[in-house]
Amino acid sequence: MTETKARLAVFISGGGTGLQSIIDTSKRGELAADVVWVVSSSSTAFGLERAAKAGIETFVFRAKKYLSPEEATQDILRKLSERRIDYIALAGYLKLLPAEIVRAYPRRILNIHPGPLPEYGGPGMYGHFVHEAVLAAREKESGPTVHLVDEIYDHGRILEHVKVPVLENDTPETLAARVLVEEHRLYPRVIDNLIKGKYEFDDD
Repeated sequence: MTETKARLAVFISGGGTGLQSIIDTSKRGELAADVVWVVSSSSTAFGLERAAKAGIETFVFRAKKYLSPEEATQDILRKLSERRIDYIALAGYLKLLPAEIVRAYPRRILNIHPGPLPEYGGPGMYGHFVHEAVLAAREKESGPTVHLVDEIYDHGRILEHVKVPVLENDTPETLAARVLVEEHRLYPRVIDNLIKGKYEFDDD
């Protein structure tokens, strides 16, 4: 009997390398989910092309195109429901999800951050800003962190973190490149583990 896979939506804002790693892992049969919808905050995000090439439906979500934030939120919730989305993975998505979406998908929304949390999280701490801050603080280690999404940037429960050594001659670019390799290994695995119920929660 064929095991039913979860239906996964991936939210992006840029190039979509994280999205690609999730798509590839799913197609290899190593992820208990199919990517069925890709939502981007930018119409020029290259990740949209990656999704299209994989035959995945896409949507550009720009809240300012709606009459109100409430209307925008209700539209995205309706679209998620229509596509029977089970889980949401944020992969380089730079917007804060509306609280209504977070509440509609308790413990079913994940984010990956390119540095240690909570030390290097929060508004404005994304991409190269994280790596610059890690180097400025003369940290010995960095590395990606996967956490559940709540209503505050980079705040939800941490599920897994991979340590990446900071080298003496590192630049933000060289550190970012090594962290990205680990991100692409870590994120699909954590998504898979969450879907399979491998994380324990206090009130389970």
